[in-house]
Amino acid sequence: MTETSTRATGVAAARPKLAIARLRDFALVPAIIVLLVVGALVAPAFLSTGNLINVLQQQTELGLLVLAEALILVSGKIDLSLESTVGFAPALAIALIIPKASHGLGLGLPEWTGIPVCLLIGALVGLFNGFLILKLRLSGFVVTLGVLIVVRGLQLGFTTGQNLFDLPLSFTYLGTAEWLGLPASVWIFAAAFAVGIVALGYFRQGRSLYAIGGNSDAARAAGIRTDRVIWTVLVIGGLLAALAGLLMAGRLGSVAASQGQNMIFTVFAAAVIGGVSLNGGKGTLFGALCGVLVLGLVQNILTLAHVSSYWYQAINGAIILVALMLSRITSGKAQD
Repeated sequence: MTETSTRATGVAAARPKLAIARLRDFALVPAIIVLLVVGALVAPAFLSTGNLINVLQQQTELGLLVLAEALILVSGKIDLSLESTVGFAPALAIALIIPKASHGLGLGLPEWTGIPVCLLIGALVGLFNGFLILKLRLSGFVVTLGVLIVVRGLQLGFTTGQNLFDLPLSFTYLGTAEWLGLPASVWIFAAAFAVGIVALGYFRQGRSLYAIGGNSDAARAAGIRTDRVIWTVLVIGGLLAALAGLLMAGRLGSVAASQGQNMIFTVFAAAVIGGVSLNGGKGTLFGALCGVLVLGLVQNILTLAHVSSYWYQAINGAIILVALMLSRITSGKAQD
């Protein structure tokens, strides 16, 4: 058999797998439809335009974190510090602007610097994570856990545990403005996922994440600059976390001392039920997006059904376990 025919056979064999993979991207769509029906039965107001838009807006911050974590997980790494960056980046950016009387640092930076400084802080956290993981070859789990604790502690330190209320107008605008009838945060959330889906599906740099997550040594041997790609993804992750914190601060009108705390558990829940592997190299951003929507709809239905919020964490955990069992039954393999 010639080399050309061998390649043709390989391509032909790969096509069914690719088709199956694309079908799996829509695995949660029936679940979303079922939740829409259940929600309509629980409360007639569930399917109202206002309620559905409210669900989307409340999920924008979580969605950006899931997008960030999914990119990092696909590359074979993990970042636990995203949840602390959600609070630290906007808090420090605001503290650099507002006076000491409002629990700021008294530097008095111009208000227009709020957004770029916030995003820069998030990117720097990701850059620092990359340095420790890639240059010093430390465990990504331990490094990002340590950074999570340090960054959370820094926020508590310079704010003395106080909430920040004197937000610059740029912060409140992005969290409250409407563009073409939808909250600006929803447009930002949708645009971020659209860019990510296109990048991973059609650009060489995006597809290289799967190669690195699947086998970093093979990817390196194929000429992929694995460290540069992973470092870039960690920086993007920190930037997206800072953006999520910025939108949350604008929507709520303040930055709480505990902003983002425990969000990482829900982030992993959405990623896992969306089919993203914790071992790298598997999963799609569309699946992760569906995971975000499923959790958002479930929480909204529970709220409309007047279920106590104390049950939410147990229910989210149960959803993860059910998703793992369904993955085992449908694929014959346990979810990594």
